[in-house]
Formats: sequence, C-alpha cells, structure tokens
Amino acid sequence: MLADHARPLNARGRQAATAMRRVLDDGVLREGEGARGGGAPDLVLVSSARRTLQTLQALGAFDPQPRVTPLDALYLAGASQLLDVLTSIEDTVSRVLLIGHNPGLHDLCMRLAAAPGAPSTLPVMQRLAEGFPTGAFAEFSVAGPWWSIADGGTRLTRFVVPRDLPELAL
Repeated sequence: MLADHARPLNARGRQAATAMRRVLDDGVLREGEGARGGGAPDLVLVSSARRTLQTLQALGAFDPQPRVTPLDALYLAGASQLLDVLTSIEDTVSRVLLIGHNPGLHDLCMRLAAAPGAPSTLPVMQRLAEGFPTGAFAEFSVAGPWWSIADGGTRLTRFVVPRDLPELAL
C-alpha cells in the first residue's frame, strides 16, 4: 500500500480535473471590478503530493505558462497554514491557482468567504458550507494586496463541484 503522499490521482480525479479546466477557460478567472482576475494564473501553488501534481498535469497547459511552485507545506495544510502562504505572495502576482487538500481547503474557503467585509453571495456561500468535495473549485476576487485577504479583502464569486458539470453528473 502506498503512503498517502505518494497516492496517485484516480481516473475519476483526472476526469474531474479535465472538466474543471473547461470551467477555468469559461471565464472563472475573469477581470472584475477591483478584482485580480482575467486569464491564466500567474502562479500555481500546488501541494507536493503526487495526486495534486497529477491534478495540475490533467488541467493542461496555460498560456502564458505560469510559475509553478510545488510546496511540501501545502500537503494536508490547515486553513491557517494556507492563509500564511497566500498572504506572503508578492504583490506583482495577479492571479493564483492553489491546489491542495481537504479539510484545509474547505476551511480556508469558509474563512475567506465569511470574513468581515467579504461580500460573498449568499447562495454561493450556502453551497460552499455544504462541503468541498474532491475536484471542487472556489473562485475568490481579491480587491487589494495579498496580505489583505486575512482581513476580509476577498469575495467568493463562484463555487463549482464536479457533479455540477454535465459530463460528471451522477
């Protein structure tokens, strides 16, 4: 039996990543009022676990090619650790794609969406509160510098789970 860190992405995970790439391409990372959106990510932060690296590979190439940073610190990281990583991003980076693990990702998304001053839409927030299944995608707009996300400088704009997509509906 493989150690968890070495566990590969299964076929369902590869299919979900491919489908989620279409979500990204459909404008999920779009430019908004004061938002840091609008195209391919500038930076991809990915856990060093085999399955998250394979998720990134299944997403396919971005144009332009972002800087990709695999981090051991993202492996099974909690919300506070993930937030520390995000708030330390240099301000020259406009768009970030974070690929990690639960429950840390779900906890981080709930924290960012519920932060004081984070005007997230209620239906999207309610869906997020129901859970963050494998392959889920949460989009946040960031109105200020990266360090501001710790103080409510984000807005949850979209939450998509694999079962939302026709090709993956159960």
